[in-house]
Order: sequence, then C-alpha cells, then structure tokens
Amino acid sequence: MSEVKISAEPRTEFGKGGARRTRRAGKVPAVLYGHGEKPKHIALPAREFAAAIRNGGANQLLALDISDGTQALALPKAIQRDPIKDTFEHVDLLLVRRGEKVTVDVPVQLTGEAARDTLIVHDHDTLSVTADATKVPDHLEASIEGAQAGSQVTAADVKLPEGVELAADPEMAVATVTAAPTAEQLESTLPEVETAEAEAEAEVGEETAEVGEETAEAKTEA
Repeated sequence: MSEVKISAEPRTEFGKGGARRTRRAGKVPAVLYGHGEKPKHIALPAREFAAAIRNGGANQLLALDISDGTQALALPKAIQRDPIKDTFEHVDLLLVRRGEKVTVDVPVQLTGEAARDTLIVHDHDTLSVTADATKVPDHLEASIEGAQAGSQVTAADVKLPEGVELAADPEMAVATVTAAPTAEQLESTLPEVETAEAEAEAEVGEETAEVGEETAEAKTEA
C-alpha cells in the first residue's frame, strides 16, 4: 500500500472541550505514539484524513508532515467515529519505520459464489496478519466458489500476498456455508414470529395502561 502524505499540527488543548474545538475547526484530534517515544498530541485535517481512509482503508500508511518541523510514518491503530454524523472523533496513530514488521487486522473479502441454496455466515470480517509496515494490504481474499452447505473457510484458506504472514489461528473460522431454509421452513416460523410480535404489543399496551392509571391516581391524590 502506498503512503499518503498528510499535514498535521501539534495540539495544545486537551480534554473534551479542546477536542470539540479541534473538530469544530475542521480537524481530527489524534495521538502519535510508539518506539518508546513520548506520545505527541496532534490534529489532522478532517477532509484529507477521511479521503485517505476512504481510499486506502483503516490501515492506510500516513506520511505525516507536522508543522513543528518533524516528519513521521504512522499507521492508524484505533479510529473512533461518530455513528450518527459519520465523522471521525479521534485517532490513535502508531509510529512505524520502513522495513519494520507490524501486526494488524486486515479486512477479508469473499470471492466467488457458493453452491445454490446456501447462505454465507461471516464469522470474522478481519484477519490478523504480520507484514512490512509499508506493505500492509488493504484487504485479503478468500474464495467460496462452489462451496457446499456444511463447509467452512478458515484463516488458513485466505490468500496472503507475498511477504504477509498469518498471525491469527489458522483454524479460526472466517466464513461458514449453511443450507438456505426451505419455503416450508420459512412458513413454519411465521406463526412464531406473529405470536412474538403480538406478545410484545400486548406488553407495551399493558405498560401504557399502567402508566395511565398511575397518572390518574396521582391527579386524584393531588
């Protein structure tokens, strides 16, 4: 994966208030650490950082040009997002060096089509691997072509690029192929679903009625 150059600046404000002001200014609060160095609090331009992650994935290698005159290579270690606004709240960045081996979680994509009348259950969406810090793949691939019900794709079945080593348990399940339910099986579950929904509605109605009675009693006592 090629590196992305991105500017950064030291942060002097900390805490929730400082982080909010940093985000309002169009930047993402971040902490740069590793190699035994003292953690450095920096701010990244939100738009540029979002574009880097969108194009290169969560393991995008960043070449940081910090306004205090320092430069660094870093990999995102932990990214916090706002699930409602879909914005970045905070980033932990790990200092790396060229030629250094790092262990990271890489997304796994399934390729091909399983046999007819089957369903694919994703047991794990990522796989832990060890690779050169400057050559971390943005994704890995595992084939499910023609897979029959009852079969399983394990970590050992995932295709690894040259220079990338598996760090996870080789027997860890990545995906499981199961038989798709028949029309008869789906129909048999409908009464159970309808009964559960009716019971839930009844419980809500009872709770509403109880609240109404309590409110009426409170008004009478007043």
